[in-house]
Amino acid sequence: MSLPTPTPALRAVVTGASSGIGEALADGLAGRGYSLILVARREDRLHELAHRLAERHRVEAEVRAVDLSDRDERAKLCEELATREIAVLCNNAGFATYGTLATANPARERQQVELNTVAVHDLTLAVLPGMLARRAGAILITGSTAGNQPGPNNATYAASKAFANTFAESLHGELAGTGVQCTLLAPGPVRTEYAEVAEVPNLDRMVPGPLWVSAEQAANDAIAGMAGGRRRVVPGIFAKVQTVGGQYTPRGLVGPILRTIYRRVK
Repeated sequence: MSLPTPTPALRAVVTGASSGIGEALADGLAGRGYSLILVARREDRLHELAHRLAERHRVEAEVRAVDLSDRDERAKLCEELATREIAVLCNNAGFATYGTLATANPARERQQVELNTVAVHDLTLAVLPGMLARRAGAILITGSTAGNQPGPNNATYAASKAFANTFAESLHGELAGTGVQCTLLAPGPVRTEYAEVAEVPNLDRMVPGPLWVSAEQAANDAIAGMAGGRRRVVPGIFAKVQTVGGQYTPRGLVGPILRTIYRRVK
């Protein structure tokens, strides 16, 4: 497998493009010659990124300031994407919350489910028929090592990423032989604004520096994985250890360990 050849009409869509892995994915795809549709809530950041990409890579970058957790805003974007020639879709937008579910803000938890799961599903359904008709396309879904096991005090995020992980790998198998592919990006600790958005300032101090990977490394590994037709990309040694541990450690053991760890995050 390889990525579709860039053309003036084709677009690569990146959600969560205003920072972190999404911004790095946009830069990496632009470097391969793709014009882009950049999606996030922060319009000012998107315009700054679009300008940089146009200057650096001589590609067109369209901006869509959309709150993907809002069903009405998301529906409008999906309607547009269904009519466009989309070569690559990077379902990257997402956020986490920490703390006991009983004391969580229900509206915030609902937003998390909408963004991390429903939006991923909706956007994929919007572009997939066109990709299949052209027999060319690539979908990247950013899951997480957190989706490999239960996450007490991180319940909604762990569950939403379990969906993302399983959905991506299921679709990868389903699309075999179609010319379209789906790759899961399942990172562990990545230097982004994740901790700030999740309001967990202690997280950066709890994970030793050498165990983090940069957003650029995660994005580069993801794009290389898509180009190679890989089912799953897990950037960094620590994330690979987390993946193996999450898959093979008994749930009765890993649950209490993670509950203790996540209690210390805030």
